[in-house]
Amino acid sequence: MEPLNYIQLREVSKAYSEKALFSQISLSISQGQKVALIARNGSGKTTLLNIIAGVDQPDTGQCTYMKGLRMAYLQQEPEFDPEMTVSQTLLSDDNERNRTIREYEEFIRDTADTGLDAAEREQRLQQLIERMDALQAWDYEYRVEQVLSRLDIGNMKARTEQLSGGQLKRLALARILIQETDFILLDEPTNHLDVEMIEWLEDHLSRQKTTLLMVTHDRYFLDAVCNQIVELEDGQLHTYRGNYANYLEKKQARQKADTAQAEKTANLLRKEREWMQRSPPARTTKSKARIQSVEKLEEKADKSREGSPGEIRMDMKRLGKKILELSGVSKSFDRLKVVDNFSYVFKRGERTGIVGPNGTGKSTLLNLITGAIMPEQGEISTGDTIHFGYYRQEGLQVDENKKVIEVITDIAERIRMGKDHWMSAPQFLRYFNFPNQMHNNRVEKLSGGEKRRLYLLTVLMKNPNFLILDEPTNDLDIPTLNLLEDYLLRFSGCLIIVSHDRYFIDRLVEHLFVFRAPGDIKDFPGNYTDYRNQRKTLGSSQKKAAQPTPATATHRSGPKEKTKLSYKEQKEFEALEAAIDSLESEKNLLLEKMNQGSLDASEITEASRRFQEIEQLLEKKGDRWLELSQWA
Repeated sequence: MEPLNYIQLREVSKAYSEKALFSQISLSISQGQKVALIARNGSGKTTLLNIIAGVDQPDTGQCTYMKGLRMAYLQQEPEFDPEMTVSQTLLSDDNERNRTIREYEEFIRDTADTGLDAAEREQRLQQLIERMDALQAWDYEYRVEQVLSRLDIGNMKARTEQLSGGQLKRLALARILIQETDFILLDEPTNHLDVEMIEWLEDHLSRQKTTLLMVTHDRYFLDAVCNQIVELEDGQLHTYRGNYANYLEKKQARQKADTAQAEKTANLLRKEREWMQRSPPARTTKSKARIQSVEKLEEKADKSREGSPGEIRMDMKRLGKKILELSGVSKSFDRLKVVDNFSYVFKRGERTGIVGPNGTGKSTLLNLITGAIMPEQGEISTGDTIHFGYYRQEGLQVDENKKVIEVITDIAERIRMGKDHWMSAPQFLRYFNFPNQMHNNRVEKLSGGEKRRLYLLTVLMKNPNFLILDEPTNDLDIPTLNLLEDYLLRFSGCLIIVSHDRYFIDRLVEHLFVFRAPGDIKDFPGNYTDYRNQRKTLGSSQKKAAQPTPATATHRSGPKEKTKLSYKEQKEFEALEAAIDSLESEKNLLLEKMNQGSLDASEITEASRRFQEIEQLLEKKGDRWLELSQWA
């Protein structure tokens, strides 16, 4: 059976002022597809999501939807009624189940103020319980509580106007996850989530049958969740089936073909220019068509040269022997000790990652290191040659009316790129893919990713030798992240990174400060994947140690007559072992096929359905195998 076609874009175009974002693009998304949209910042990713969601309209072309399609959209900066509470916002869809849940919760919360006597209250409660049963609202309420717990949304009575930007984003995500939808649009869903939240969301979305289209820079997340990647480049869409690893392989092959084509274009253009430069009498007979052909070739050649630099190369101030020493440092806020008696001596070239849940004090430690705040106890000693470059999570803090070029020239007119190598401010902006036509744009006109990239320039142009990057990956596109990672791998100074981007952390750091709770900081030798694997191993060992042996189980629950498996149970046990092995093999084979990107849409849907079915069977058979194994 062919999967249902949910969304169909036909020859859609969109431009703002003189900037064309995309031209006559077409896209089809069917049931079961989990699609990632990737592109450089400012290319129109969010605009394309807005058009699909119906928030914006294309200049030309059309977007059609399956009749009755239930769609939800997580925007980068969601907006809610400021007077509504968290609870009201989550259950704001006006349907009978949500109305019943709201009535039930309000009745339980305000049961003493209902004005009813005891018998009337009991009768009213029984009526609500029966309605909850009939609408299967208990399961829904449990799902709501699970999502809220995982996304750390606790105060249900708080008004949305009291929430931070990160809390609003998590609230919007929670609202989408608890809705019953067919198709979800997600714009940077991992922003404002800590690593544990991201891993939960990754697992949740990969297991769900919901169809997705999302913009994300998190490559591990993208790789685990999506089965198709669509790249928006030079105003056109390129589709790659499979995960991120498959995309990289196919993209490289396409770029090689483009390079070969660009060389052919350059050769043809050279010959055509020679023809154009012949004597004036010859030009009088030249055909207009051929002249137009040369102009098109020049335009094509210019496009092939556009884009970010092949690599970032910046100068770095000299680094002395003494770097940074923290001795017994403590800091509290409202009686909560965020950093408690922390000591550490940084060495030359050290590369440190910082991970941990939100609110455990990561940014506080960075502010202590840079002197933005002072410790209550302890001492921080910084080497004389240290020049910090601090990229803050809050992003670019400048007058939004300033021009892009002014943001750079306010710091310096000329930027040192290396020994005896300097760039002017306009050259520097062009080097980081801010073309001339953007230099006089006001900051307020930039996309979120472009503001982040501009902010990064203001940090790097000061040539720091100790870089501190607090959530640098938020809103940066994948090509920019790749360039930044390559630069940081060559950076010979000291580096501290706070990030929820596991791919970014894994690639760049040598050890971690793990913030397990406020004031509880552990130094771990290795990257995030090393830490996660160790945590899993320890968790499995503790779980195994906590499981009762047959002897202790007998002691707890009274004497057991059973000492071995019956003949029938022995046969069942052997069959379970064989079945589990077979299911594991089938699961691995399915995973391999899905990752190869060789399946069409209907095959991907069927493979995904079977994969989830196998997961459930393995859990069920595994539980029974464990039950029988104590007597085997």
